Amino acid sequence: MRADDLDHKELLELDPEGGMIRFAGQRALLLDAVAMGLLRKYLIENFGLTAARTVLTQFGFAHGYRMAEAMKSQFKWETEEDWRRAGARIHTLGGLFRVELGGEGPLSKGGVMLLASYEAEQHLLHSGRSDETVCWTISGLTSGYISRSSGKEIYVLEDRCMGKGDAACHLLGRTREEWGDERAEELRFFDAKRLEECLDVSLHRVTETLKAAERKLRDHRRALVRVAPDVEEPLGIVAQSSAMRQVVDLARRVAKVDSTVLITGESGSGKERVARLVHDESTRAAGPFIAVNCGAIAETLLESELFGHARGAFTGATQDRPGLFEAANGGTLLLDEVGEVSPGMQVKLLRTLQEREVRRVGENKNRKVDVRVLAATNRDLAHGVAGGDFRQDLYYRLKVVELHVPPLRERRDDILPLGRVLLADAALRMKRKIVGLAPSAADQLLRHEWPGNVRELENAMERAVALARGNRVELEDLPEEVRQAFPKPVATAGAVRALEEIEKEYILAALELNAGNQTRTAEQLQIGSATLYRKLKSYGLIGTKRASA
Repeated sequence: MRADDLDHKELLELDPEGGMIRFAGQRALLLDAVAMGLLRKYLIENFGLTAARTVLTQFGFAHGYRMAEAMKSQFKWETEEDWRRAGARIHTLGGLFRVELGGEGPLSKGGVMLLASYEAEQHLLHSGRSDETVCWTISGLTSGYISRSSGKEIYVLEDRCMGKGDAACHLLGRTREEWGDERAEELRFFDAKRLEECLDVSLHRVTETLKAAERKLRDHRRALVRVAPDVEEPLGIVAQSSAMRQVVDLARRVAKVDSTVLITGESGSGKERVARLVHDESTRAAGPFIAVNCGAIAETLLESELFGHARGAFTGATQDRPGLFEAANGGTLLLDEVGEVSPGMQVKLLRTLQEREVRRVGENKNRKVDVRVLAATNRDLAHGVAGGDFRQDLYYRLKVVELHVPPLRERRDDILPLGRVLLADAALRMKRKIVGLAPSAADQLLRHEWPGNVRELENAMERAVALARGNRVELEDLPEEVRQAFPKPVATAGAVRALEEIEKEYILAALELNAGNQTRTAEQLQIGSATLYRKLKSYGLIGTKRASA
């Protein structure tokens, strides 16, 4: 048997009934390359670059060593050289990389050039361009195979890699003595002792991270209990009002399926928080959640941002770059302010949603993506469809399920609980011991209409924490527009109040807001001072401290 005689049909054995796949006589598994890329990403993020490289290098070495033993036992080779050369062929057939035609092996003086390295591709996809070589598993794999087939320890290292912007990956194989001190630091990744050290360091790092997260969560809970002991916070959303409870319930139900969701509502009403709830309650919760504001990115850049671009696609595109659809693979992508997308981009978005694939700018090939898309807008898209500004087919493709987040003024039961939660968060950030809201401040929060919704309330609470003199927020600590708010009369069936009663309540509220100053109150109510005087006299308030001149 010669290395060039190896063929897929002879190497691959399928047993559909038994659920077994054998490759070169050994049980094998079919693993998705992107899934392996995500595993690599998680190793780097959770254990650090050094530990991830050590684990993948030694995993590759063990894999290559076993493959060499399997090839030795399965076939009768004409020469030992054929057995050694079969390694590159078998790994090419396995889809790991492609060796340059006519090239020599890693042990030659010139080394070997690799094309289409799956490992470099996945590193670029999930982590972007690196400053160092990244084909750690492949280096270990090749080292293990050659070490077993040659009968001596060979260490294969990269000096060029597509993962750091080179045109191809280049491998050289040498003994430890031949490498000398030149690459001594890289050789340590093959040592079992290095793996133990890295895992110890990584375990300590993870433990410290968890402790810090627990401390932060504990401090947040203490602050929340101190300021708002009666508030429950389901996944970051305060839903005391019936309107908001319905939104949360519907969001949790739709999260269980993979449908596209359109989230509508006024600016600052909490649409992104609802989108995160859908993601966190879904089967994609372990994957990434990426939000992009389509209205904040220039039209010429939005396509590259969403779909990615190839090197040289336009001025400044110095390297291949995956887009946000690829970055969100296995997770959720939120297209915020989708109503701002241009007609041209609407066509491309529709195609991506229908075909589940993207095409990078400057490329001719399509790439499959597994992403759940959520869209959010403060616009009336139905009105946009009627006016020709928004494509009808895209509108219905996005609006499989619609979640409408009501404005804060329509869910007044949420104002105080939400204000207390935001107050606790601001106090924690600023390291201030604020125990709550003064009654006058709490009452004024309920009077305000909150045109800026939750975002305005959050800013008001942050300002109040910054300005509070004591351990609670007073009326004077609130923004002026909140302090100036008058109560809004509400009529309910069967309980309509007399107009005279409502007028009295409103006049007294305005007088209190102006600290009893009749002249200023009359000006604001647009009535004469004498008229105000008569009304106050009829209420029995003339001469009291409350109605001072």
